[in-house]
Parts: sequence; C-alpha cells; structure tokens
Amino acid sequence: MSVSATVQSTAAERAFDMVCLTASLGGVFAYGRLLSALPPSFPAAIVLVQHRSAELPDNFPTVLNRHSALPVVALADGHVPAAGTVHVVPAGQETVFGPDGAVTLRPKKGHRLADAMFTSAAALHGPRLIAGVLSGRLDDGTAGVRHVKGAGGRVLAQDESTCQAHAYQMPASAIATGCVDFVLPLPVLADAITALVMAPGAASMMRTALPPWAQAVPPRTGTPMVSAETG
Repeated sequence: MSVSATVQSTAAERAFDMVCLTASLGGVFAYGRLLSALPPSFPAAIVLVQHRSAELPDNFPTVLNRHSALPVVALADGHVPAAGTVHVVPAGQETVFGPDGAVTLRPKKGHRLADAMFTSAAALHGPRLIAGVLSGRLDDGTAGVRHVKGAGGRVLAQDESTCQAHAYQMPASAIATGCVDFVLPLPVLADAITALVMAPGAASMMRTALPPWAQAVPPRTGTPMVSAETG
C-alpha cells in the first residue's frame, strides 16, 4: 500500500488532525530525531517552527527531509497543511491559521514565533490538536499552550535531560503554565505523538487537569486571529 493510500485509510480514524511544534537552540537535532522516528503512514499534518536567521539561505526543509520518512516542505502563504506532510515555517515568519485552514505568513521580529500558530490552530482544531515545545531558550510557545489546553488539545514538552545544554527554558516555561500533559525525553516524544494520533484509545490517556488560567478559544467564525502576544 502506498503512503498516500495509508494516510487516506487512517484519516477518518485518527484522533488528531494536526501537530504543531516549536524549537530554538537544539531544535535542529531534536526535529531530526523526532521525524526519523515517525512512521511513513503518520496521518496528521505537522507544522513546525525552528528559530533561525532569516538573512541566510534557508535549507532547513532539505536537511529535515534527510531524516524523515514523511515529505518535508516549506510552508507557503495561503496553503492548507496537508495530512501526512511536515510543513516548515519559513525563517522569521509567524503563522496564523484562517477559518478555512489556510495559513497566513507574516514577518515577525523577536523570539515568539509560535504563539500565534498555537493559538490560531487551537481555534481551528480544538481538541484535535497536539502542540509540542522542544529545546530552546526564552519562552516561545508559553502563551500559545494555554490556548491549546483551553481548547481541549494536548500539549507535550521535551524533558531537560535531552534538551541541548542551557536550552531548557522554552519547555520549562511551558511546563510552568500547568498546561503540559506529558514531559518526555526526546526518544519517547515521537512514540507518544504517534500513539496519540494513531493508536485506538490513546487519545483518552492521562492528561493534566485544565488550570483556571488556561484560555479557552472559541471556534473560528471567519474573524482573523490576532497574535497571541504583542511586542
């Protein structure tokens, strides 16, 4: 059976439609390890942010393609992420999902490149979204995971022992919100994502209680989503 046929046959059965990930320092290694462990039949769309310079030629999708059984493509403005495909957000860009699932890319300065992606994806997919915060400094993703949790989605974070040295700040900041369901070492993250998406009944596994500061996001009604943070 072809990869596309496998994806189509499992799409109606999967528990999650999209996986959104963010990483910074140490993210190149983390993404390579994670993608190399995902099966070619993985049926959900994957959208990932990697902090990197927008001033240099961007070969990051090419690098990830060497590690992934899934196709890896650069995310393009106006496109709807496809099932069974890894979509890389261009360097220095912020991604916002519209009510029809199409993305808007816009230039973004600073280190918070994933919060609007998490927030708008939560509004679009609700409980059928997985968000993950991987190795990196500062706090990208922290505001966004509150919306993911508030919308009923699942949140994962990379544990300190497998983050690059001095690059646990991003996962730690997300964990401090109380909105992270699983904190896992890098080799286990891919297995957890695969199980949640593909294993019958896995989506009902243990999850953290909804903290009072998790921010519920109403379903999309056609109004463009604003950024999850300012500045």
